Amino acid sequence: MTKIAIVEIEGCMASSAAITHDVIATANRISAAKRAPPPFKVTTVRFGSRRSDANLRGIELLIVPGLGTASADELDRKLKSPACRRAGDMLTRAFSNGAMLAASCASTFLLAETGLLDGRRATTTWWLAPLFRQRYPRVELLTEQMVVADWPIATAGAAMAQMDLMLAVVGRFAGPGLAKACANYLLLDERRSQAPFMAITYLAGQDPRMAKAEKWVRDNIARDFAIEELAEAVALAPRTFARRIAATCGVSPIQFVQRIRLETARFLLETTRLSVDEIARRVGYAEPSTLRRLIRRDTKHSPGHFRPAA
Repeated sequence: MTKIAIVEIEGCMASSAAITHDVIATANRISAAKRAPPPFKVTTVRFGSRRSDANLRGIELLIVPGLGTASADELDRKLKSPACRRAGDMLTRAFSNGAMLAASCASTFLLAETGLLDGRRATTTWWLAPLFRQRYPRVELLTEQMVVADWPIATAGAAMAQMDLMLAVVGRFAGPGLAKACANYLLLDERRSQAPFMAITYLAGQDPRMAKAEKWVRDNIARDFAIEELAEAVALAPRTFARRIAATCGVSPIQFVQRIRLETARFLLETTRLSVDEIARRVGYAEPSTLRRLIRRDTKHSPGHFRPAA
């Protein structure tokens, strides 16, 4: 039996905390139905305005649900709060004593604040990725991944990635068979990437040059062009442009253009009756097979999946 502590910090996202408890409870319930011992024993540790002590003796894994912050400024204030500082100290002590850690969404910032992610691979909510890179350059951030299980620390992306994180936890500590059973019971789809959910317009808008680049791509989307031409349009050298786009959006210049083309193609699939061949031409792909391949790679679905129901 794995002993787990769920660390709920005052104001944390209620749905994230609930998902954590629900997946663990489901794993125990499925095991009980098979007359097997429960794989998890759960303790809840809460940090608020009042100081609280927690007995972490024997705890093997600490899970931190999302912090529930809606902006970068709010996140910064929360990370500086007494509750987060005490929680960070506790996580550091527990880790040094051999416990593993798991966090999703903005809670990954709490782990990074302690330095425990330095030199490790991690992910976080896609819309805070530029801030994460700025604050924690020693962390190898893999923004597109939904879960980075770099045990003894696992991290996950935006809010509802807590579901994916918890399935990874069940798989790691109780086996992939039970993780799959939990996913089936709770009707959870396997999602390996945040890419289909990342809004490139939001990310590019955090840098005026990158916002200009995004507009230029959309204005020229139907034609083939070189990355050098795009860089010249925003008055940057190609290497400088590549560095800026990586810092702002977490992608290469080619991925930046592809993301805009695919986003536009998906919109046309969902809102028009244009053929896939015509949509491919409109977003700059001479070969419709290229568009089909990229859509399937990024979404695991064919273009027809995004057509409105008749």
